[in-house]
Amino acid sequence: MSDGTGIEWTEATWNPTTGCDRVSAGCDNCYALTLARRLRAMGNPKYQNDGDPRTSGPGFALTAHRDQLSLPHRWKSKRVIFVNSMSDLFHPEVPTEFIEDVFAVMADTPRHTYQVLTKRSKRLAALAERLVWPDNVWMGVSVESDRYCFRTAHLRSVPAAVRFVSAEPLLGPLDSIDLDGIDWLIAGGESGHGARPMHPRWVFELRDECVSADVPFFFKQWGAWTPSEDLGAVPVAVDGAVLTDDLAAAVPGSPVSMRRVGKKSAGRVLDGRTWDQMPRLALNRT
Repeated sequence: MSDGTGIEWTEATWNPTTGCDRVSAGCDNCYALTLARRLRAMGNPKYQNDGDPRTSGPGFALTAHRDQLSLPHRWKSKRVIFVNSMSDLFHPEVPTEFIEDVFAVMADTPRHTYQVLTKRSKRLAALAERLVWPDNVWMGVSVESDRYCFRTAHLRSVPAAVRFVSAEPLLGPLDSIDLDGIDWLIAGGESGHGARPMHPRWVFELRDECVSADVPFFFKQWGAWTPSEDLGAVPVAVDGAVLTDDLAAAVPGSPVSMRRVGKKSAGRVLDGRTWDQMPRLALNRT
């Protein structure tokens, strides 16, 4: 579906806010922070707000851009739009009134489909009653490890037409995931500098859980690491730890052989096929 965004499950991005700060382990190698540093160095006006260096990187302080609210109105042809690829709309520093304005724009442009993703699920649930929820707004939460499966409970309280989970970067098994009321699940490994491997067992179990629950499954990528028996592959334990050969035999469970090859080479084939399933509502809107 990607239409130049580099994100396989969307077509365009819209950033009425930019900037963020760490809230959980999935933020450790944030691609948006890396990109923000680059854009700041290029003089992009959106990324000149450094904020508090203890909480945000250079140019990555939370900033609301009211001048960006009109952008979807100017896109005449319908698009699937990822809202805030460079931020989190439910960050505590985003004024509630501004969130309401963003939702009003989405309601006022029904030709587009909007995908909103947050790690701040508690605030999402708290504000849900104040927001309009047209059927072109899909609401999702990030769940990178079992510790954060509670975010799906907050998501279930939201009256969105589509509720989805982004298990990316997948950093561990999601043994506690409850897919009741979930309409779509995206999974993927981590890419970029410092990327951590995604053990194949985690994603296979998640895929099987989706198939069993009849939840559409989208496999975005292996990330920087892929299963491999080639020269240069190393053992990866079921907890994601990269091992030395002499330690592999002493680790409980059977480590899998993986190699860091980069996102492009690793690809997005899982179990011999690509998984590009979309929410059923999406099929009705095309």
